[in-house]
Amino acid sequence: MGDNETVICRCEEITLKEIKETIERYQCSAREVKLRTRAGMGPCGGRTCRCMIDRLVEQLGGPSISNEISLSYRPPVRPVSFGVLGGDVK
Repeated sequence: MGDNETVICRCEEITLKEIKETIERYQCSAREVKLRTRAGMGPCGGRTCRCMIDRLVEQLGGPSISNEISLSYRPPVRPVSFGVLGGDVK
């Protein structure tokens, strides 16, 4: 597996290649990368990939972080039990 196939966002399975292409094509900020690729929008809310996305944007010449709306960490809308997920509860 090449470096470009490295998964940056495990929750949404977004690769380094996808993020690089998005930054280079749109010259976007970290927030825009999140909105365009869904990186950082999975169950962890960006806790595992947010710093990496910020660094990639900085390294690839995206806009510097300004007064834009920051990425936020959000819990799931509501908790769901394993019984509901497994189909045991009706």
